[in-house]
Amino acid sequence: MKKILIPIFIAIIFTIGCENTMNTPTSKVESFLGKYQKMDTDVVKELKEVLKEDTSMTKEEKEIYQSLLEKQYQNLSYKIKNEEVEKNHATVDVEIEVLDYKTSINKSKKYYEDHIDEFKETKEENNKKTYMEYKLEELKKVNNKIKYEMTFSLTKTDGIWIMDNLTDIDRKKIHGLY
Repeated sequence: MKKILIPIFIAIIFTIGCENTMNTPTSKVESFLGKYQKMDTDVVKELKEVLKEDTSMTKEEKEIYQSLLEKQYQNLSYKIKNEEVEKNHATVDVEIEVLDYKTSINKSKKYYEDHIDEFKETKEENNKKTYMEYKLEELKKVNNKIKYEMTFSLTKTDGIWIMDNLTDIDRKKIHGLY
């Protein structure tokens, strides 16, 4: 009987211990960022919903842009810098490193403005590209990275740490667009 009870007791202790270690502000942030890196189904679903609402791109351009953001997510890396807990509120400071899409977009925009005659104005101009086509081509070439500092806020509700909503700036940082 002892041979059966001891493993069960150890399993219960291990399960309780794991639940507590998974319910820290830092572990919640790590889990959140890990979902991006692993292309969690919720992340992909949210990305598709956002792109579905976008009216500035064609279906093909949306597919390309989605693949670029998926590449961004898979290349995201991070370092936890600090965790501060005060009662039911916590902050976790993180340094993330992502592909630098913002610089590419800025260069594409500048090139477009300086060479507007090279781009299509109408769909009938088959020998020219649209600005969006050009921008997406340039984004595909990006391999340089940029680091951002982020602070995630969390609130403890009923004993469980829950991440507060991200700001638009934080979302832009994750996408390399800040």
